[in-house]
Amino acid sequence: MEAPVLKDENQFPTEEVVYACLGKNRKLWDLFFEGIRMRHPDFSPEWRYYRDGKSWLMKVTRKKKTIFWLSLAEGTFRTTFYFGDQAERPILESCLAEERKQEFANGKRYNRIRGITILHRARKDREDAWLLVELKEQMK
Repeated sequence: MEAPVLKDENQFPTEEVVYACLGKNRKLWDLFFEGIRMRHPDFSPEWRYYRDGKSWLMKVTRKKKTIFWLSLAEGTFRTTFYFGDQAERPILESCLAEERKQEFANGKRYNRIRGITILHRARKDREDAWLLVELKEQMK
């Protein structure tokens, strides 16, 4: 797995900082968030520095509901979605990539939730993330 970046608590992840970390894969970021803004203009992204993980993470919410977490890695970014057990059937019956379905089915449980993490490298990754956003929106 790619090493996380944005470890400096004093360096807020501005657009310039994010783009510098992403390098040539900046387009992946732009296309992902363009799609999010078009489909869900009411989502709110917020960067925070977390001392326990010693890095900056973006939490994307709708009202009070967390939709996904985002972290940067050198040359890319990852999104993590957490779902309760009630999401198992919709996830396994979705057109999500098989590896992601297995990640959820076999994933480590944190009380009653499990996560799916997507390392964004290609168009299919973006489509899977958008699908997970839709599934997250359907869950209560």
